[in-house]
Amino acid sequence: MSSSIARHVSITIQRPADEVHAFLAEPLNFPKWAEGLGHSFSHVEGMVWSAQTPMGPMRIAFSEPNPYGVLDHTVIPPEAPAMLNPMRVLANGSDSEVVFTLFQREMSDEEMARDAAAVTRDLATLKALLER
Repeated sequence: MSSSIARHVSITIQRPADEVHAFLAEPLNFPKWAEGLGHSFSHVEGMVWSAQTPMGPMRIAFSEPNPYGVLDHTVIPPEAPAMLNPMRVLANGSDSEVVFTLFQREMSDEEMARDAAAVTRDLATLKALLER
């Protein structure tokens, strides 16, 4: 398997990293800010959930809660390969940096730009929600 082009999208949130991580470690909080991931989450087992995504119903496997700021999630389509979405919360002084990595998987540069714009919007929503 060859490597994909990666793009890191990040945003600074004026909240401590442990608070941001705690919020993001709860899968039921994702529909509050991550429009691109979907809605109607229901628990399957462990850290696996089902959701209605913009591409149809899928399973989503979230990383186990951890003290390292790792918030990866894998979107699992019914008939296609799973898609890992690396995500991190990093301390940035008394604030946080949330970093989401996009991989350009079988898509045009224009589609990648649209995905990056959608992630940027979602992170802006997260920022507004957590800084209220």
